[in-house]
Amino acid sequence: MEIRKLLANELPPMELLLLADPSIKLVEEYIKRGEVFVGVISNEIIAVFVLLPTRPETVEIVNVAVAEPEQGQGLGKQMVLYAISYAKLLGYKTIEIGTGNSGVSQLALYQKCGFRMTSIDRDFFVRHYPEAIYENGIQVVDMVRLSQDL
Repeated sequence: MEIRKLLANELPPMELLLLADPSIKLVEEYIKRGEVFVGVISNEIIAVFVLLPTRPETVEIVNVAVAEPEQGQGLGKQMVLYAISYAKLLGYKTIEIGTGNSGVSQLALYQKCGFRMTSIDRDFFVRHYPEAIYENGIQVVDMVRLSQDL
C-alpha cells in the first residue's frame, strides 16, 4: 500500500471518512483544518487518516479508516505508524488520538502502536452527535483519549 497526502485535485474520500466518524459536519470541519492522507492500492483509495494540529508541538489523528473489504489485514496499523513517523518528521513532540468507549479493536491497535490512555471525555458522543451510535453492541458514549510522546 502506498500512503500519500491527498492530491490537490482529489476529493476527500468521504465514504471512508464516514466509516470512522458518522458526522458529515465534523468531518468537513476537520479536513479543512488538517492534512488528509490516503492509502492506495492499484490506484484505489482504500484507507485514510487526517492529521490535525491542535496545540503547539501537538498533532492529533482525528480519523483512521480502512475500506471494509480490506479490514483485518494490518492496513490500519500501517496508517497509524505512518502518521506517527510523519508527525515526528515535522517536529511534533506529542501525537494524540481518540476513540469511542466501545472501540475495542481500535483501543488495542492504538496501544500496539505505542499510545497510552490519558483521559476520558465523558459523554463526548452524546454532546456531539444527535443520534445514538452503537458499536460492538455497546452505545458509544465516551471518548477515550490516548497519546504518545514522539
